[in-house]
Amino acid sequence: MTLDVSTLWDPQPGWLNTASYGLPPRPAWEALQAVLQDWRVGATSWEPWDESTTRARESFARLVGAQAEDVFVGGTVSAAIAPIAAALPDGARVLVDDIEFTSNVFPWMVHADRGVEVVAVSTDKLIDSIRPGVDLVAVSAVQSATGTVLDLAQVVAACKEIGALLVIDGSQAVGWLPLDVAGVDALIAHTYKWMMSPRGATLGYLSPRLQERCRPLMAGWYASQDRSSSYYGTRLELAGDARRFDQSPAWFSFVGAAPALELIEQIGVETIHRHNLALANEFRAGIGLPPGDSAIVSTAIPGADEAFAAAGVRAAVRGGNLRASFHIYSTQADVQLALGALKGLTNS
Repeated sequence: MTLDVSTLWDPQPGWLNTASYGLPPRPAWEALQAVLQDWRVGATSWEPWDESTTRARESFARLVGAQAEDVFVGGTVSAAIAPIAAALPDGARVLVDDIEFTSNVFPWMVHADRGVEVVAVSTDKLIDSIRPGVDLVAVSAVQSATGTVLDLAQVVAACKEIGALLVIDGSQAVGWLPLDVAGVDALIAHTYKWMMSPRGATLGYLSPRLQERCRPLMAGWYASQDRSSSYYGTRLELAGDARRFDQSPAWFSFVGAAPALELIEQIGVETIHRHNLALANEFRAGIGLPPGDSAIVSTAIPGADEAFAAAGVRAAVRGGNLRASFHIYSTQADVQLALGALKGLTNS
């Protein structure tokens, strides 16, 4: 049976801002409403809610080509990066893109007092800057501000050549861009954007070599080998895999995340990728831009924000540029609404 995607979302026309937050598919929304009702009246214990955390972990692992035992759960990207940053030796050098989202910058910079140096270069110079002396590269698979898609294969090869660690923020990529963790030491993504989940569910891959280097600084009862016996006391028996880096999950966020991630798998990332690029490139053509490879379109159009607001189109402004983002629930009607709003503001 062919999946009818159009019945799974209820967006108001003109939502072009998934890069800020994604819209929940019906299965995720309904699952969340059900547990909220249970919570309101005390209808059940918490254990059934927590099963969603396992489902989300396993689904994320499949989406990025990882093993579930190498995936951990948390609440934010910056908190997930913190143990990696703490494991860097004094005086380490970290290379970032100069427009990198700060959740993948500040966790490294706070170690400046012990000599950790963060070097920022422009996007077009990133790969050439991966040279001896760089200990770790921290970069987004897709840049939030510009929508630029990273040449991950080239970055992996360059890091391998000099023995640098590679940490990828996949928050603007996982869910629409095909990704694989081969050659990556960490790939961390919040799910509330392209994975269309409630804010508060973050998932991350840690390579086995990086797991060995990091201390599980957020360790609590949920990071133990046997959670049912870890509520009290001083017996420290953490999980032997990436679960020892788990933060105790926000139950309801993962209740919404699990069905959303599983639906992405059901539709297929390649299918979503084709859909998103087709709409993004239709929009690009309409404003006089050449085709691109991103679901995010960023461009300078004076007056665009006001024109969009007047037409009921919801997008964003980042770095002074208009940022429109297209996902599986976006339609050609959304594109035409946006182009109509910009009529007279562009040279097309």
